[in-house]
Amino acid sequence: MGHIAVMTSTASVGLMALFLVDLADMYFLSLLGEAELAAAVGFAGSILFFSTSVCIGIAIAMGALVSQSIGAGKRPRALRSVTNVFVFAVLVTSPLAVGLWLSVPWLLDLLGAEGYTHELAVDYLRIVVPSMPVLALAMCCGGALRGVGDAKRAMYSTLSGGAVNAIFDPLLIFGLSMGVEGAAVASVLGRFAVLAVGLNGVVRHQGLLQKLRWKAFWRQLTAILQIAGPAMMTNVATPVGYAFVTASIARFGDGAMAGYAVVGRIIPVAFGIIFALSGAVGPIFGQNFGAGMRERVRRTFWDGLIFMGAVVVSVSIILILVQDYLIAAFSLTGEAAELFSFFAHFIAIAWVFNGAQFVANAAFNNLHHPAWSTWSNWARATIGTIPFVWIGAHWGGAPGVLAGQAIGGLVIGLVTVGAALYLLANLPDPKSGPGATARSFRVPLSPYTVYRGWVGIFSRD
Repeated sequence: MGHIAVMTSTASVGLMALFLVDLADMYFLSLLGEAELAAAVGFAGSILFFSTSVCIGIAIAMGALVSQSIGAGKRPRALRSVTNVFVFAVLVTSPLAVGLWLSVPWLLDLLGAEGYTHELAVDYLRIVVPSMPVLALAMCCGGALRGVGDAKRAMYSTLSGGAVNAIFDPLLIFGLSMGVEGAAVASVLGRFAVLAVGLNGVVRHQGLLQKLRWKAFWRQLTAILQIAGPAMMTNVATPVGYAFVTASIARFGDGAMAGYAVVGRIIPVAFGIIFALSGAVGPIFGQNFGAGMRERVRRTFWDGLIFMGAVVVSVSIILILVQDYLIAAFSLTGEAAELFSFFAHFIAIAWVFNGAQFVANAAFNNLHHPAWSTWSNWARATIGTIPFVWIGAHWGGAPGVLAGQAIGGLVIGLVTVGAALYLLANLPDPKSGPGATARSFRVPLSPYTVYRGWVGIFSRD
């Protein structure tokens, strides 16, 4: 538990710094007094969520490969992994950034953005999207540093990005009267800062980067894809579901969209520790799995769930207590204020099921079953989102959308945890010393798997 708390707290400090800057973007723009600005950032956020999710998937591969190599006592292999994943990140995200940049107007049309709001969102995205490769490399630096247990320097990198963004936000938005374009430029500068400090930690302090050898890259590409492919598909599922929710909220006007945009910025700040937890426990799973320490792998899962539950309950209580101050700070009125109040009272606590899914997915990604996390997130983005949100919108308007999303998350969260329990109960024996369990093992995924996972808690067989 102590290891989880240290790794998660250091990761969350830097991560929440970036999320706080995103929230500051929204606050500064709200001072300009135009609801369209907040709505535009909300629409843009759903598209940027996709690009960020791809980058997170690659960073997960970095953390898994490095931590398993370190756990197995094979540092040279860890160095090769760092170099090769960096190259992979650039090769994947560069063409994706070009495709996204060209598709921005069309994607915003799909989400329901119109008129001046549409124009503002296009301006914002056309500036931020080209920096996607920079973000990917920056996140990979964090994954590499956490993979070797250097959570402190991973924290420093994200803190630096948050500081740069926070400094340039008011200067560009107000000082140069750039508005939403100023917020976008500040975000790009923040990404470059994260990369610079992260590379300093990876190269200078940990010595994890070596000369690129293309033959070694092509040999390891399959291993990278086996983790990064499912991890990217896993993370891309979340923005797909988020886009459906955004489009559903947009039906109720710019007021509801502005309220939802603020909710979307509050969630990462309020639950930043939970977002960080999934990345922090991954290397702990990986190192202990690589070293053949099965009981520590299982203990990591349970302690991760306990830690997450305590955080969600505490944050939910705080949100209820401070909701009026937040509503006033972001100048929310009417439907926007009602939507935020509904979120604080009834939806925030449901994040306990999202957090449980995060911990389970971290186990899947680092225990040679990344496809399970892909299944988990896509199930949540489709059958756990679309029917529940549709029914919620029909019966309860914009608040019903959030309620439907929460109920769907509850169902999928319980199913995912059941699958994780079964996987942990069937870890292979380390028959030949450290590294033995790092080889692939096959555990089937089915409704019976989920059932046996939950039943196994109450039985010895």
